[in-house]
Amino acid sequence: MRVLYLIKPGELTLKGKNRKFFEDRLQASIRRKLEGIPYKLSNRSGRMYIEVDEQCAPEVDRCLRTTPGIAGFAPAVECEKDSIHLVQEALALGDRVLKKGRGKRFKVEARREDKSFPLTSYEIACTLGAELQKQYPELIVDLHRPDWTLYVEIRDKGYLYVDSERGLRGLPVGTSGRGILLLSGGIDSPVAGFLMGIRGMVIEAVYFHSPPYTGEQALKKVESLSECLAQIAGFFTLHIVPFTDIQVAIRERGVWDEATLMNRAAMMKIASRIAQKRKAHCLITGESLGQVASQTVQSIGFTNRFSDIPVLRPLIGMDKEWIMEKAREIGTYEISILPYEDCCSLFSPPHPITRPNPSILQGHWENLGIEELLERALENMERRTFTYRK
Repeated sequence: MRVLYLIKPGELTLKGKNRKFFEDRLQASIRRKLEGIPYKLSNRSGRMYIEVDEQCAPEVDRCLRTTPGIAGFAPAVECEKDSIHLVQEALALGDRVLKKGRGKRFKVEARREDKSFPLTSYEIACTLGAELQKQYPELIVDLHRPDWTLYVEIRDKGYLYVDSERGLRGLPVGTSGRGILLLSGGIDSPVAGFLMGIRGMVIEAVYFHSPPYTGEQALKKVESLSECLAQIAGFFTLHIVPFTDIQVAIRERGVWDEATLMNRAAMMKIASRIAQKRKAHCLITGESLGQVASQTVQSIGFTNRFSDIPVLRPLIGMDKEWIMEKAREIGTYEISILPYEDCCSLFSPPHPITRPNPSILQGHWENLGIEELLERALENMERRTFTYRK
């Protein structure tokens, strides 16, 4: 038995002359995730469709749930564009829903994309609703709190489905450039990467590893977060930078209360150079305004100086509760709270400076003399790639 999925591209439909570019990227994302699975993908009349064998439906369902650029999707039935066939399919769907015990309160939502069809959207909804009640007298129309909804779309053919699933929305991966995410083992940075990923950006990450102060468990935690983020684009690259010597030098040569900002500055400088090599257009951080000492306006202003490209902070106005809830939603929270500390927490002073004087700190940075250590860290950097799990 074959299953037909109707896919709603959402925001892509507003793209005018560039629409084909976005649609092609979305189809490429779907094909990448469904590689090895027999299916038929088509694009017509403002919708995309995937036809697949029933046993492969769970894989398709998961693909559509995790792919940016999809507003919604549903297994649908296709029929000829006439009232007789529409009623037949509506009754068959109603029968299936009732047998599943979904409830008796329902409504019909119709969309007539083909304006040559003789009935208006309202008339289609009224006709099918009346026929369903005639066939199944126990059904009750409830436009405000239905137990289930029958959707009808009149396009090149008639399409009917029940309770469309919500997708990630956003834009297809590869339509908004490339960014380098500063990925720690904490809660915030994976959420920041996710938010930029669903806006169409190809995300790579850099993790600063400080053995023996941070062990293999901390690294594996970041690798697990990378695997989660790979489910969005279908792939994810992690750059692992050895950071121990830099942190030790900053602690020994610098002012202790400034250590957090100096470490952050070094990270920005290294990440900016990685971005240049990888032809990325921006850095991405999980900073939220005022959350910690290095995230005050003054501190952010100082560390911005060390990046040659824009630094995007998608969480800047979000509170911790919102970020934690989002992390739970995308599946990174339980990984992030594993008790393995990152390099930042281990080298943080008890009373870090919160309102730095940029001129003074710039002089202190230059006196550290760690440029050679930055270059050595880049030379010894490792790269690992993660892919979509089928």
